[in-house]
Amino acid sequence: MKKYVLICFLLFTGVGAFAQKFAYVDTEYILKHLPEYKSALNQLNVLSQQWQQQVDNNFTQIDKMYKSYQADQVLLTDDMRKRRENEIIEKEKAAKDFQRQKFGPDGDLFQSRAKLLKPIQEKVTKTVADLAKSKYIDFVFDKSSEATMMIYASSSYDLSNDIIIKLGYKPGTVIK
Repeated sequence: MKKYVLICFLLFTGVGAFAQKFAYVDTEYILKHLPEYKSALNQLNVLSQQWQQQVDNNFTQIDKMYKSYQADQVLLTDDMRKRRENEIIEKEKAAKDFQRQKFGPDGDLFQSRAKLLKPIQEKVTKTVADLAKSKYIDFVFDKSSEATMMIYASSSYDLSNDIIIKLGYKPGTVIK
């Protein structure tokens, strides 16, 4: 009798496992269809270029100061030489601090990226979750994520176009 109960339990458990529905989306593809994403990327590029230009200008000034110092080095007293060396070192420290402040792991660019892109990503994630619930899908994988590797995926499970439509955009019209 115990064997029959065990077999029945395993059978029902196995049937339940096959009832799970899986789907995948390509968030990279979806985001390319969103004008607000493209706008956010453009804003980030403008900020990045401005800050990079400032960094380049700072290092150009440091290079000019160093070349001027090398040209004048013979004519300078020890005290003047040390003062100019310290000025160059301080200017270089300030330039590196500015570069780290703007482009470092916790820098302004990283924070701006999070501030601009997070609402868009949350909107897509919420839409994916809503669509998955309405279609009774148990798992949705992100095809474009590096952490998720898919060897085979049937296109019948791709919800990317459905997400784009649900967000109010037309699939196939990638913003350039």
